[in-house]
Amino acid sequence: MTELDLARAQMAMLFAFHILFAVAGMGMPVLMVIAEGAHLRTGHPVYAALARRWAKGTSVLFAVGAVSGTVLSFELGLLWPRFMEFAGGVIGLPFALEGFAFFTEAIFLGIYLYGWDRVSPRLHLASGVLVAIGGVLSGIFIVTANAWMNSPAGFTLAHGRPVDVFPLAAMLNPASATETIHMVLAAFAASGFAVAGIHAFLLLKDRENLFHRKALEIALVVGGAAAVLQPLSGDMSARFVARNQPVKLAALEGQFETEPGAPLRIGGIPDVASRTTRYAIEIPKGLSLLAYHDPDARVQGLAAFPRDEWPNPVPVHLAFQAMVAGGTAMALLSLAAALRSWKKRENLFSRRFLIAVALCGPVGLLCVEAGWGVTEMGRQPWAIRGVMRTAEAVTPVGGLLLPFAFFSLLYLALGAATIWLLRREFATSPYFPPGDEGVALPVPEGRE
Repeated sequence: MTELDLARAQMAMLFAFHILFAVAGMGMPVLMVIAEGAHLRTGHPVYAALARRWAKGTSVLFAVGAVSGTVLSFELGLLWPRFMEFAGGVIGLPFALEGFAFFTEAIFLGIYLYGWDRVSPRLHLASGVLVAIGGVLSGIFIVTANAWMNSPAGFTLAHGRPVDVFPLAAMLNPASATETIHMVLAAFAASGFAVAGIHAFLLLKDRENLFHRKALEIALVVGGAAAVLQPLSGDMSARFVARNQPVKLAALEGQFETEPGAPLRIGGIPDVASRTTRYAIEIPKGLSLLAYHDPDARVQGLAAFPRDEWPNPVPVHLAFQAMVAGGTAMALLSLAAALRSWKKRENLFSRRFLIAVALCGPVGLLCVEAGWGVTEMGRQPWAIRGVMRTAEAVTPVGGLLLPFAFFSLLYLALGAATIWLLRREFATSPYFPPGDEGVALPVPEGRE
């Protein structure tokens, strides 16, 4: 492997790990705030128990995410010094604002965790709301920086250097709105379905426990609403990419030749040698309709661009297909949940439906990973699209194999520690009987 390959592999591993905690940092506080709000509204202690349990999970994930994010920030400077030298003065504003959002989240998470019975209920809930706002803003600011890499703005390029820098215009670049909306919805969908999947699995063994029933309902509301709205965000993103990154759209869809009325491909494997996408199901004129809202619109293929500016269509297309398939599955399951609940709420707790939710639990997280891969691989060979190639941004210093191995082991240890902490924290669940008794009973035999 070349130094560029090692740098890209190390960065991919770091991002793939950290993004899961970033997603949890955006979605989990929303769940705990909703649970506490329900407790204040109804007085039922099951909601307070849920808020406390989810707050503990949030704190564990926040702590590990802070560690992995700190490592990631150092790695940006170590692996990509030329990129940081060029971009630091242009896109530094969202990184600074993310720092404020992070510390806001950390401060009020501390108040939330240790303020039970020490501050008024409304003040305690307000601290949770600020944790949720801080988490969402933290994610938004980071995504605007990534959007700038896809759609650079806020500066003039003169002799290879940025001049006339306008940091606010850089942060509010043309791609920022579509990317941030898409990411926030993805975080809510992934977090909601992950939590719903865990409680659905536990309900299969503990069907009458009100604790898991209420948890499933809240998680499905958050995750399901986001999953149903996500296709609208995806449509906005697709039309933006069609206008501003046509080579990326061609790679996403396995479109090699320029043609009007281009088909939408479901599945398939791009074959670069023959410039076809094999085994795909083609919907006539579907891509033109979705990308331009015109069934006869002309869609540029990869062949319209220089070969050295192509993203690799194989991993980009496959990752995109996986993301769309997973998102579709979550949206359909969300609609099914709404229909079942509308007919009779007890339908949410049938064995077949619980199995479906449990199986769909990790799908949102897998979609996040696939979507991030689409964003990054689809921009290649550019670190900053049209401005700086990835090969120009990498560190000139060799010897990256040892750091790659070290950080891989470090993140493996962090992942194992996170799983151990969460399993230890949530080894048993409180038992609330069905109905409105409102009393948590000792955990019965066999419910651990």
